[in-house]
Amino acid sequence: MTSAASSTVVHLTDRNPQLTGDEMVASLVPPPQFDGATFETYRTDDAYPSQREAKELLMAFCSPASTAKRGGLFSRRKAPKEAELKPGVYLDGGFGVGKTHLLASVFHAFPARRKYFGSFIEYTALVGALGYRNAVDLFRGTGLLCIDEFELDDPGDTMVMTRFLGELVAAGTRVTATSNTPPNALGEGRFAAQDFLREIQAMSDSFQTVRIDGVDYRQRALDGTAVTLDDASYESALAAVGTASDDDFDDVIRHLATVHPSRYVRLVTGLDAVGLRNVRQLTDQSEALRFVALVDRIYDAQIPIRATGLALNDVFSEEMVAGGYRKKYLRAVSRLNAQTHS
Repeated sequence: MTSAASSTVVHLTDRNPQLTGDEMVASLVPPPQFDGATFETYRTDDAYPSQREAKELLMAFCSPASTAKRGGLFSRRKAPKEAELKPGVYLDGGFGVGKTHLLASVFHAFPARRKYFGSFIEYTALVGALGYRNAVDLFRGTGLLCIDEFELDDPGDTMVMTRFLGELVAAGTRVTATSNTPPNALGEGRFAAQDFLREIQAMSDSFQTVRIDGVDYRQRALDGTAVTLDDASYESALAAVGTASDDDFDDVIRHLATVHPSRYVRLVTGLDAVGLRNVRQLTDQSEALRFVALVDRIYDAQIPIRATGLALNDVFSEEMVAGGYRKKYLRAVSRLNAQTHS
């Protein structure tokens, strides 16, 4: 590959990141693109009143009156919008309606000295690294946990997190979470919320489910096709940035199987662009889900993607998109499309 003198080319396949427990804890903050997220910068769509209603409820959730403890586990003054608030709020809705923006807004607005923001995968990896009891002891006394994309794919992880959250909520921690569709649940609707509440069993009374409707904001200004480059344009695009990765798509897919998904963020740290050559369609579910996890980390870091081969909006087979992980794949396609246009 011919590169400009100022550009640096690296390979994702050469990166084998390791994270200590302390490093995992330190990384539990909103992604850089949400550093300045506030309720005021969340733009509601008047065509979907549930967006405004969710925003108002979460603002009440963060208010001093709501967060004050008085006598019981979660005693609150009975202000009209706060009287029914529970220790946890679960945001259920389609992709691209701003759930993560609202979650980050809660993180920034919530008046707590100790608070954490991370994906479900990051929390489960941390519990695995520290051990369950050590993780509970570490997080005990935390004011707020924000959990993005709560997973129902792995029953074991789900129940570990259920027990983990149960202990923390009982000790006074507040929780906000966003949804992710479980296996065999087609569409969006209430499926994820109902299954989530059922999975957490005794904790269900502690969570208020909030449905957010809307249209994927990433697609409002884009057409439906991810940008695909020829070889010359691809090389020029990577040469025009400071540090870019350049890998064959199949090599990346194989490499992802050797790295825990909680470490994918370190695969793309410091990159100004991600280059993927010879993109093909994925038909293996495990490979596809690992690629989804990588796409999430690329999107969180707002790193442009440059690719050759098959358009990335077609990377998941029709059979997989029609299956139980439909919501995940459609969200990934939306993000891939956006990053190839960035």
